[in-house]
Amino acid sequence: MLPPVTTQATTDRSGLDRYFKITERGSTVEREVRGGIVTFFTMSYIIVLNPLILGFAPDQDGALLGSSSDRPNLAAIAAGTALVAGVLTILMGVVANFPLALATGLGLNAFVAFSVANQMTWADAMGLVVIEGLVILALVLTGFREAVFHAVPAQLKIAISVGIGLFIALIGFVDAGFVRRIPDAAHSTVPVQLGQNGQLSGWPVLVFAIGLVLVVSLWVLKVRGAILISIIATTVLAIVVEAIADLGPSSENPKGWSLNVPSWPDDIVATPHFDTLGEFSLLGSWENAGVVTALLLIFTLMLADFFDTMGTMTAIGAEAGLLQEDGTPPATRRILAVDSLAAAAGGAAGVSSNTSYIESASGVGEGARTGLASVVTGALFLAAIFIAPVVEIIPSEAAVPALVLVGFLMMQQVKGIDWDDLEIAIPAFLTIVLMPFTYSISVGIGAGFLAFVLIKVIRGRFAAVHPLMWVVAALFVVYFAINPITNWLT
Repeated sequence: MLPPVTTQATTDRSGLDRYFKITERGSTVEREVRGGIVTFFTMSYIIVLNPLILGFAPDQDGALLGSSSDRPNLAAIAAGTALVAGVLTILMGVVANFPLALATGLGLNAFVAFSVANQMTWADAMGLVVIEGLVILALVLTGFREAVFHAVPAQLKIAISVGIGLFIALIGFVDAGFVRRIPDAAHSTVPVQLGQNGQLSGWPVLVFAIGLVLVVSLWVLKVRGAILISIIATTVLAIVVEAIADLGPSSENPKGWSLNVPSWPDDIVATPHFDTLGEFSLLGSWENAGVVTALLLIFTLMLADFFDTMGTMTAIGAEAGLLQEDGTPPATRRILAVDSLAAAAGGAAGVSSNTSYIESASGVGEGARTGLASVVTGALFLAAIFIAPVVEIIPSEAAVPALVLVGFLMMQQVKGIDWDDLEIAIPAFLTIVLMPFTYSISVGIGAGFLAFVLIKVIRGRFAAVHPLMWVVAALFVVYFAINPITNWLT
C-alpha cells in the first residue's frame, strides 16, 4: 500500500481534489495521472486485438464488419474501439468516481464474432449487444441484479470464465497457424494438428512463437505494459521478416501470414473513419436467427458481461482499499450502470460489448484511487483514435500471443471449483471443455446449465435449483433441439 498523503484543510483543496475526493482517499493528482497512464498502456492492446478478432469474421452473408468489400476495415474498427473506450472510461471516472477503465471485452468480442455474427448480419449481431446492455441496465436500475446474480451457482460462473479463456487461447493458436485444421479431417484420426502436416514451419509461426515467449517472459517479470510491448516488438520483427522474405498472405502462400500482411501504412496519423458507428439493428436478429436463438444469445452475452463486471469491480476495490463493510465498492449502482451503458454503447458503435477491465489494477498499483485516473485513461484512448491506421501493420501472429496469455489468466480461476462435488464439477467440466471443442461459448454454457439441473433432478434436489435456472434450462433444451423441432413444426 502507498503511504497516505497528509490531509489538507478543505479550504486549501482545489475543486478537482474535492470532486474526486483525491486527498480523502489518500492520493494525489500526480498519482492519479500516473495510474491512469499505466492503465492505458496495460490495456491499449485492445485497440489492436479487437479489429483482428472482429474484422476478419464474416456474417451469414459473408460480409465483413464495417466493410463494403472483401477487405477488412481494421482502421475503422480500431477507431470505434478507442472512441467508445475513451468516452465510457471518462464517464466511469466522472459519474462513479472509481479507478476502473472500460473497453471492448475480450471473450465477449470472440463470442460475437464466432457464435453470433455467423447466424445473422453484423448489424443484427450488434443489435443484440445493444439489447443485452439495456437489459443489464434495467436489472441494475430495478435492483433485480441480486436475483440474477443468485440464480446461477457461483462455481458455474467461474467455469464460464475458464471456458472462455480456453476458447480464446485456441483462437490464438489457430489464427497464428500454430494449430491448424486438417484439410481432410474426415479421413483423419484427429480434427486439428500442430502446424502443417504435424510440424511447425514458416516464418510467421516463428514470429508467433517469439511473441509468445516474449509476452510470457515480460509478464512473469511483472513488466508493466507487457502485452503492448510484446505486440510492438513482435510487429517490428514481422515487418523485417516480410521485407526480407516477401511471404505474402497464407491464401497465396501456405507459409504466409495468417490474416494480414505486415506492411508500413502510407500514413501513421490520419483522420479517423467511424464506418461501424450506428450500424446496428435491434429487431433483425429475431427474424434471421429466430426468437429462441436471439433470446439465448442475449442471455449468454448478459451472463458473461454482467458477472465479469461484478468480480472486476470488487477486485479493483479491494486492491485500492475502497471496499465498504459489506464488501462492495462505493457507488456500486453507478459503477454497474456505467458498465451497462458501455455494453449498449459498444453495440451501437459496432465494436462489440464494452466492459470493465481487470487491467485497471495496474493503475491502482501505481497509486490510483479515484475516478481522475479513469479520466486520464479515457483521454488517452481518445487521442489514440488518430493513429488507428497503425493497426493495419500488425499481423495476427504478433497480436494473438496476448490471447494465449489472457486465456491463461482466465484459466487461473479454475481453482475456485470444488472438483470433489460432482453436482457442480461435472457441469463445470462440460462448460469448460465444450467451449473450445465446439468452437462455441453458448454450447458450453448450455451444456453446463442442463447438466447442473439434470444432476439435481436425479438426486431429487429440486428445491436446490433456482426458478430462473429451470427457465434457462428449458430454453437451452429448445436451443439444442431447434432443428428437429423446426422440422417437426414445419
